[in-house]
Amino acid sequence: MGGLGDGAGEGASGFGHERLAALCHRLAALRGTADLDPSARLLMEHIASEVRGGRPPEELEDDFDELEDLFLASGLSAGLGSYRTDAPPPYQSFPGTGPGHPPLYFLACPRGHCARVESPPSEEADEGPAACLIFGETLREIGLRQ
Repeated sequence: MGGLGDGAGEGASGFGHERLAALCHRLAALRGTADLDPSARLLMEHIASEVRGGRPPEELEDDFDELEDLFLASGLSAGLGSYRTDAPPPYQSFPGTGPGHPPLYFLACPRGHCARVESPPSEEADEGPAACLIFGETLREIGLRQ
């Protein structure tokens, strides 16, 4: 398993493609695209299909620009920005500070193509593992180096 910044699918920042991460997050937050404008839905599916097929997201910048415009026109004010307008998850204690000191890790893009990063779910959480809806895979665990 590669580490953060290991070169796999890195964007200009060294941590993957920011707008692909935003698209992945948007897909997870929407839990489907039925409520979206049909043009936005088709373009999201096109981008996801191209990336799944191995095309670097950097080659799809015009498509990301168009999708951003469609999101903004439909009232999704965050567009594909790296900021989020949805509510943050409930407070969780920082991993490694609880009983038994579990290993410190975070969840990231399963293939290292985007910059999506999530905190691990708490042990009490009922939800399943966080998933990338671009590739249909569970986010990968990356250990923090101490």
